[in-house]
Amino acid sequence: MTSLLRQRPRRPRCLRVNMILCAAAIAALGAQSAAAQNCFLFFCRVQPDWQARPGWQGTPVPEPDRRGEPSRPFLSGPDPYSTVYAESSSEPFPVPAIRLSDVDPIYLRKSIYYPTADPPGTIVIDPQRHFLFLVEGGGRAIRYGVGVGRTGFEWSGVATVHDKQEWPDWYPPKEMIERQPEIRRMMSELQSGLGMHGGPRNPLGARALYLWQGNKDTLYRIHGTVEPWTIGKNVSSGCIRMINQDVIDLYQRTPIGARVQVLPSRASAVRP
Repeated sequence: MTSLLRQRPRRPRCLRVNMILCAAAIAALGAQSAAAQNCFLFFCRVQPDWQARPGWQGTPVPEPDRRGEPSRPFLSGPDPYSTVYAESSSEPFPVPAIRLSDVDPIYLRKSIYYPTADPPGTIVIDPQRHFLFLVEGGGRAIRYGVGVGRTGFEWSGVATVHDKQEWPDWYPPKEMIERQPEIRRMMSELQSGLGMHGGPRNPLGARALYLWQGNKDTLYRIHGTVEPWTIGKNVSSGCIRMINQDVIDLYQRTPIGARVQVLPSRASAVRP
């Protein structure tokens, strides 16, 4: 029965002896005298509150080390990615399920440990490793795999999300049409010029985030793709492409005005 009762922590023996000597000295010298007060301070130091707590072992309890937390998918279960990358029937156009064998598992969406001074909501893109990080705060981020610009089309810098569009129209730059004249046959005259209507065959996929620097359009986008097997590769003309299910998720989490930092790739970093 005694073991089931919460025991009051016992004071150390030396502390009890000091208290007895303290009480005797105060009685002899008088409670109001300076000598008695000095005696009190010498013998009867006040025990800090944290030392009086039951279970105290003399060292503070460390903060949790989140570096040891494993990367993890968003859903639990034996095959969570079959749900994350399942077919979506709630869109204006069909979003087919991803054949997971087409994508290296390292580039599938995960929640990871990501220490950074950037505020929550910041997007950080690492072209060299083919990752996009959405900072959540508290040492965590959502990591998505991306396809990035091939050699000669790398871009890095800081921008903001100026606009977002669902199933966007595609307006390839004139330079792209000159390099790839075969794409002209897929174009038609749209409201804003020669382009391609949004839809399941549109290279921008299900969503697009438009990156600007100040009042200038960088012409670079974060967008979906109809070629998920290109994730993790240097294939684009500079834009950041994502699996459609991932860009839909990012689109929902990212407000207009969000800060985007594109880190230099190894190729661009060595340039003069």
